[in-house]
Amino acid sequence: MPEIRHSVCALDCPDACGLVIQVENGVGSKLRGRADHPITRGFLCGKVAKYLEREYSPDRLLYPQRRVGAKGEGRFERISWDVALDTVADKLKGIAEEFGSESILPYSYAGTMGFLNGGGMDRRFFHRLGASRLDRTICSAAGMVGTNEALGSRYGTEPEQFVHSKLIIAWGANILGTNVHLWPFIVEARRKGAKFYTIDPVKTRNGRLADKHFGVYPGSDLALALGLMHVIIGENLHDADYVERYATGFEALRERVKKYAPERVEALTGIPRDDIVALAREYATTRPAVIRLNYGVQRSERGGSAVQAISLLPVLVGSFRNAGGGIQLSTSQGFQVNRAGLEMPELQKLSTLGRETRLVNMSSLAEALNDLDGPRVKAMVVYNSNPAAIAPSQNRVRMGLRRPDLFTVVLEQFQTDTADHADILLPVTTFLEHTDLYLAYGHYYLQLARPALPAPGETKSNVEIFRLLAGRMGFEEPCFLDSEDDMIRTLLASDHPYVKGITLEQLDREQFVRLHISEPGTPFLPFAEGGFGTPSGKAELGKDNLEYTAPVESRLGSQELRARYPLELISSKNDDSMNSTFGNRADTDRQTDRLAMCAEDAAARAIVNGDRVRVFNERGSCLLTADVDGVVNAGVVRAPSVRWSKKSANGQGINALTAERLTDLGGSPAFYSCLVQVERCGD
Repeated sequence: MPEIRHSVCALDCPDACGLVIQVENGVGSKLRGRADHPITRGFLCGKVAKYLEREYSPDRLLYPQRRVGAKGEGRFERISWDVALDTVADKLKGIAEEFGSESILPYSYAGTMGFLNGGGMDRRFFHRLGASRLDRTICSAAGMVGTNEALGSRYGTEPEQFVHSKLIIAWGANILGTNVHLWPFIVEARRKGAKFYTIDPVKTRNGRLADKHFGVYPGSDLALALGLMHVIIGENLHDADYVERYATGFEALRERVKKYAPERVEALTGIPRDDIVALAREYATTRPAVIRLNYGVQRSERGGSAVQAISLLPVLVGSFRNAGGGIQLSTSQGFQVNRAGLEMPELQKLSTLGRETRLVNMSSLAEALNDLDGPRVKAMVVYNSNPAAIAPSQNRVRMGLRRPDLFTVVLEQFQTDTADHADILLPVTTFLEHTDLYLAYGHYYLQLARPALPAPGETKSNVEIFRLLAGRMGFEEPCFLDSEDDMIRTLLASDHPYVKGITLEQLDREQFVRLHISEPGTPFLPFAEGGFGTPSGKAELGKDNLEYTAPVESRLGSQELRARYPLELISSKNDDSMNSTFGNRADTDRQTDRLAMCAEDAAARAIVNGDRVRVFNERGSCLLTADVDGVVNAGVVRAPSVRWSKKSANGQGINALTAERLTDLGGSPAFYSCLVQVERCGD
């Protein structure tokens, strides 16, 4: 008889699904979503529904390997774990002694959302070593800072509350592609009469299904938010009682938004002035109204301030009072576990430096590998990420990765673009093969997963690898002997009321547990009566940074650049992949080998649907297939990301085009502030 086991999807997605695995003779035969999970509700997205193909792929890395070819060629020979670990430890010791421990750089992000394998034993290891710290900004930092600037806290509306909404605005949120388990709640709300609107430069499947779609210019979301405020305040549609009680800086904001009249905002955003006025009035007078804001908004130069301004809209209209109102960007702050106890930053004092080490922005990896002053990065340990594909300024990143004096260790499941540059390549487990504890950033359920399948070959978890490396380095602190259960108990040792009382034993019994954010059966309304996380306890309306200037690389930015590169590129997430995680799949590669164009821009370049095209700017180029499909407006092109570069005909992916310029807040990459030109490839 098949055995039923449970797990949790560890991919970088807000849904954090509960999984059911059917296992026969130790082999997974079927994977589906948990029917009893309040968010997963028995179904999976297309990418995870096929995850067992990844689990049992013949391309899985199963044994440690050592480079035998040139960096980037991807030629390796098999070695033992003892040789691999000894080599890594000896090299790190030698580099630390000769150049200083800060010349060693860890590089990781959210290849797993598990606390232990995402940021547990690895953090302890690098803190004790005295390595440079990594500022993990590649995805959400600008939005996090923007939300904090506005509200002081990053709590979001529960997905279950969306069924009560009368107006749902998906702002930069491709829900069907990147947050599909929110969609049933929206469908239920629409059955009850709710309206669903989308604001996005790309008319995704959401936009095609929406009651209204607003095709905003890339990077102009801040201007639109200020324009909506102009109408709401100017027509006295704001909730004066809520603003007076729970906000500061209203008069400064009132004065600031006077200059964002609808006719000016139309020119800045491309949205007709009458539509701006109508949207502002409807949003301000509909109860409850909710905004599903996602991270696409913050991937432009003014992205942090855009998130900040959008986060203030529910304050202005008082929608935080209502179940089904407010805004959701992330729910992750609800998971108030003991991260400091897990990561142990105090171990830095035991390193040879004896102090907190320097902080290197991961979004500036090209600079870190090529231009960073003292000490120069001499070793990099990469895990849970594929920087050769996902980092901006790809050609400069790869130039750095190919430096002969750089020692690179890569922990991976597949031979990615980054793995091709490794000196030592270490095979790691998938989330179905190890123990971990999981947060979510789209709901409020803490989840535990035990190994559901045996680890193949000689694969090891990140936790085990860094535990073994700590031993090879001579680190004798007891924390490096902690088991996974020890680490989970440390995480749960929190006095915060949202987490206090949740135990490992309870999680083992139940697998998922709702945080103690409100009484059972009652909605979580963190800001219904103020309670913002700012020093004053009030929402901050009057910050001086809420002024719109066009990104340098945009239609209203540098006209010298636009004369050469007249099209604005959006490289948004592909619906059926997860950043570069599934880049080995043939179907994913076909999906990311596309460039959406409007008919007007295509005709001006003698391009028809299906043509091979070259997309380029001064930083690089890539070859794609044209989709003349009307999902973008004139002057905008869209390429789904992120394709493995080695799959491309010219060996360059879409991030060969993106710049090293950072966002206004948070130091994130301005991926979507990118000007390009497109030409038809010759026959």
